[in-house]
Amino acid sequence: MKVGVIGGSGYVGGELLRLLLFHPKLEVTLVTSQKYAGEYVNTVHPNLRGVTQLKFTCYELSEIKKNCELVFTALPHGTAVKFVPELLEAGLKVIDMGADFRLKDPENYVKWYGWSHPAPELLKEAVYGLPELHGTEIKEAKLVACPGCIATSAILALTPLVKSALIYNERIIVDVKIGSSGGGSNPSIASHHPERAGGTRPYKPVNHRHTPEIEQELSLLSGKPVRVALTPHAVNMVRGILSTIHTFMAREVTLKDVWMAFRSMYEGKPFVRFYRYKKGLYQYPDPKIVVGSNFCDIGFELDQRLNRLVVFSAIDNLMKGAAGQAVQCLNIMLGLNERTGLENVGFHPV
Repeated sequence: MKVGVIGGSGYVGGELLRLLLFHPKLEVTLVTSQKYAGEYVNTVHPNLRGVTQLKFTCYELSEIKKNCELVFTALPHGTAVKFVPELLEAGLKVIDMGADFRLKDPENYVKWYGWSHPAPELLKEAVYGLPELHGTEIKEAKLVACPGCIATSAILALTPLVKSALIYNERIIVDVKIGSSGGGSNPSIASHHPERAGGTRPYKPVNHRHTPEIEQELSLLSGKPVRVALTPHAVNMVRGILSTIHTFMAREVTLKDVWMAFRSMYEGKPFVRFYRYKKGLYQYPDPKIVVGSNFCDIGFELDQRLNRLVVFSAIDNLMKGAAGQAVQCLNIMLGLNERTGLENVGFHPV
């Protein structure tokens, strides 16, 4: 299949290209960037030197239609929605990396993003691109909306517990630590190295925009409303997310019940690993171990004294939280093994 990347100069675009250029069933034919049009891709993504001679081009629908069968849109929130309708009308399949099609209720875009959705009819058509939950729908989709990175980490950790009715749906606290690449490639004072290095800084402690994704997906699964309190922290690492999730048990629960909930949910799902070791340094998930991989590592601990279940979920925000997950969705759309092009494990040490 011939594929293109619309908006390929950011961190997510670069990670997509790293994966797509080595994928055995794909040919990358086109990469756009308004800012870097005419420049070689490796000028912006130096890790791709000697791998590709592609140059960034400006967005031209006629060229995209001529050279691509499917495109990834890796654009800032609120931007892809300007292009996706005409890409679909041109007969292309689209995997969108931003937030523009993740939420089913158009009113949520007003509430959480501050703008009215210009193409609400596409929200029903878009498939939420979390393969572990929506693999069957993704296979037939023309428009896939890849989840947010924090949302991915939280939903995968919470799905078995909500599905099994082990926890209270309205007493869920998600505490997230995230690396600087989650803020994108355009620097700000918040991502400036002297401000970020050596610190752990809470930001957007309430009403973070990934909250409605988590609540949407878990509520659909439960059949009842699910409410999540989410607080992220900027920490001194480049890649990775660790979600520490505090839940409270709705009934008497044993460790065996928790194991069974995760096993029944993720049996045969190649990119979810769940564990709780008693030996070694990494007894619980750590984002350091999944950097460069498409894995989501999940662990847990039962607090019988307070009737609390603590769940840990670690991903690489640029892989399972973005580009890796998008390629996983693509594999499903093409009828390939979803591991194709994604079988690398994380680095250790890093």
